[in-house]
Amino acid sequence: MAKTDEAAGTEVGYEQARDELIEVVRRLEMGGTTLEESLALWERGEELAKVCRRWLEGARERLNAALDEGAEEEREE
Repeated sequence: MAKTDEAAGTEVGYEQARDELIEVVRRLEMGGTTLEESLALWERGEELAKVCRRWLEGARERLNAALDEGAEEEREE
């Protein structure tokens, strides 16, 4: 269930996206970048946040499906 990193055109895992997002935030908080660099970092952070959000939504859907399946099996017993 890999998610595509649209900017790079590659599949990015949740942990990889999260770790890169943490680094982007750290760099933005440190300051010392030009406005153009800061905007590029911000845009990258937004892309990474979307990747993480999609992973988490997918995980939530899978968990809900598993819980629904378990509840259905209990009703059948």
